[in-house]
Amino acid sequence: MQRYTYVSAAAAVVLALGGPVAAAATASADTAKAPSATTVARAEITAEAAASAALKAHPGVIESLNRDGAVWHVDVISKDGTHAEIDVDAASGGVTKESQDDEQRAKEYADLLAAKVTATQAIKTALAAHPGKVWSVDWYDADNGRAAYWNVEVKTTNGKTQKVHVDTATAKVVPSDNNGNDGEDGQDGNSGS
Repeated sequence: MQRYTYVSAAAAVVLALGGPVAAAATASADTAKAPSATTVARAEITAEAAASAALKAHPGVIESLNRDGAVWHVDVISKDGTHAEIDVDAASGGVTKESQDDEQRAKEYADLLAAKVTATQAIKTALAAHPGKVWSVDWYDADNGRAAYWNVEVKTTNGKTQKVHVDTATAKVVPSDNNGNDGEDGQDGNSGS
């Protein structure tokens, strides 16, 4: 009779402990399949997607595009020279704020409006030279004998920051002529390109 008591007690222990363990294992398998809220929150749009969203909200030419935390700040110049500042949510790609300066300054922005290479094309060129994520794109006017160029800041896959200058007529990477440090590694961000 004692033997049946031991078998019954062992079966009860297995059932008591096995049920919650099996339920936990099933729950773990289900949560592994679905992305967590943290994973979803980390999703972010690219600089190209932010540019596209800004241009959809305000057609024109991008003058600058800069990532600031959870927001892309985009400056767009319309064909008549009006300037708009557009904020694009870095997670959703939605336009969160838009303001416009109604003063028309087409002469001031003539070189930018006539440039053959857009900010989006400069992004593609910079990423081809230095794979990673673009954090900013800025138009630089011709100055002191230097042709206009796009300055593209790329956070590379190895964690370094590269500043890539892209010619506005040819979409080619051009060397920097400043004496500053363009790269965090102590080298010009365009060396070897």
